[in-house]
Amino acid sequence: MSLARIALKNSSEKFSLRPLRRSALPSDTVKLARFLIGKVVVHDLPTGRLSGRIVETEAYPPGDPAGHHFRGPTPRIRSMYLAPGHAYIFFNYGAHFMLNVVSEPAGIAAAILIRALEPLDGIELMQRHRKTTRLLDLTRGPGRLAAAFQIDRRHDGLDLCAAGPLWLGEISQPTGQIGKTVRIGITRAADQLLRFYERGNPFVSGPQRLLLPHATRKKAALS
Repeated sequence: MSLARIALKNSSEKFSLRPLRRSALPSDTVKLARFLIGKVVVHDLPTGRLSGRIVETEAYPPGDPAGHHFRGPTPRIRSMYLAPGHAYIFFNYGAHFMLNVVSEPAGIAAAILIRALEPLDGIELMQRHRKTTRLLDLTRGPGRLAAAFQIDRRHDGLDLCAAGPLWLGEISQPTGQIGKTVRIGITRAADQLLRFYERGNPFVSGPQRLLLPHATRKKAALS
């Protein structure tokens, strides 16, 4: 089955899409990063609904030297101090917006970077936003998914667990096995296993070896 057919088959229209309640979110950043795998990001635009299953996350817990919050509060990161389930949006390398989910009680800065989505609803809209018809190029990677979903600074601080255009949901589709590995593109605390992903999902970003079955990757590492 082609990737396009897989995505269309998995459209949230064929499942019961429910808003994700804040009370369901684990209170720990690392646990929440794992919990969000298989959940859904939804952006309701005037032109139609965009949605995608979360298949890859990175945790940036309190005190993490790789996190934007490590040196204390600044105006840029004020949304990181909101209650869990709010959006923290930042502009990376002057080129890409990044969607993060705030993950600790209000007043404690921490967040989870949404690294990749499996497209569900609004694929044609995503293709127009990304100026490509290649399904794997739409939402594989945090910059790409923000562009495909039209997420930018305007959404910083939005409550993703409340009624609004940008929100988190859950569907009845089962989640595959979840793996963990090191985070991408950082130098501090680079050895921490704080990146979570759905094993075997082609929309996971980063090294291709992460798409291999666990036993195969382990054997290759030992050879």
